[in-house]
Amino acid sequence: MRAGTRTGGLPAAGWLALVGAETRMVARDTAGLVVPLALPLLILTMVGFAALGDGTALEVTGLPLAIATVLGLVGIVNVPSFLATYRRSGVLRRLGVTPAGPVPVLVAQAVVGFGQVLAGAGLALVVAVAGFGAGLPAAPWTAAGGLLLATAAFFGLGALVAALARTANAAIAAGLVLFLGTGALGGMFGDPAALPGPLADAGRVLPFGATVQLLGAAWQGVPPGVAPVLGLLGTAVLAGLGAVRWFRWD
Repeated sequence: MRAGTRTGGLPAAGWLALVGAETRMVARDTAGLVVPLALPLLILTMVGFAALGDGTALEVTGLPLAIATVLGLVGIVNVPSFLATYRRSGVLRRLGVTPAGPVPVLVAQAVVGFGQVLAGAGLALVVAVAGFGAGLPAAPWTAAGGLLLATAAFFGLGALVAALARTANAAIAAGLVLFLGTGALGGMFGDPAALPGPLADAGRVLPFGATVQLLGAAWQGVPPGVAPVLGLLGTAVLAGLGAVRWFRWD
């Protein structure tokens, strides 16, 4: 990571202003705002109609798929594109000579991104419960912990994409490839059990599939198993370390 990583001490009003500015930036990106809400709802609706009368299938598969889709679109598509744009336009470099430094912008972007995740997950939950009769997770603390761990993993991957991509277009392209690849292995397009053994095994520990498994277990109220937890934790740590190592401010 280049110089300019000091954070200074922003007052509360400064943090609120920064988060507000990032929120307005995200709101101006219509596709980035709408797609992470609409695509998961489409997936949820398709699973919901296919599983009418079978609430367990919706809770174990549909809702976790929708939430993992929100996380993937926000974490590894939207966030890297914004960070790459800021670097390309010189915003991070100019902030590097201010007392606060550029790090608060990264924190504010993560806060706004997590707000999008909560909005998307909350909307999916409301539609599933009100529209298809799904229940709430039998293990709510497992669901909450799983959501936080999955957020760390997806946002870590997003930060790594932003670190390696030179332009916003490259960040979006790489993020989409990563999102679709992990989604394909994790069950977004069909039962991962139908995949060849090594691919199915990989899908269970990569972020998308690990999130689906962990949240599905939370809805059932059963232990999630070690593999998805280690997969998400390992992704968060390794991707985060890689992002710190290779992130460029200019």
